[in-house]
Amino acid sequence: MSRYLALDYGDKRIGVAISDETLTLASPLPFIPNHGSVKKIAEQLRTLAAAHNLTRLIVGIPRNMDGSYGESAAKARQFTEHLRAALTVEVVTVDERLSTVEAARRLHESGKTARQQKTLIDSASARVLLQSYLDFLPPIT
Repeated sequence: MSRYLALDYGDKRIGVAISDETLTLASPLPFIPNHGSVKKIAEQLRTLAAAHNLTRLIVGIPRNMDGSYGESAAKARQFTEHLRAALTVEVVTVDERLSTVEAARRLHESGKTARQQKTLIDSASARVLLQSYLDFLPPIT
């Protein structure tokens, strides 16, 4: 069975989350450090794709609250285009507005301090993004 992977692109870290094989539950994975080399990141993603039978990659595009796109969205879209050229899996984008806020809230509720959240927030945000995506998929019968 296939799985989906979601990315929360950031200038320093890229949050990563993976679905289960039934495409119903998202779980965070360790973040990928972003040192500016899309080629290296694509190689890491190819390794993940092969290891987990990934068929779709979901990349969050941050939008402003008014729906417009800012500088972060432009960077995420450029990153997405590089991935589309470098990977064989389907790459789609979704609005990730407020995913980081939701992830921070959930981490806080689970008792994580601000310091603990720093290394978890990116992948927790990717998990929120992926879970929202999975929740809107039609049920598999």
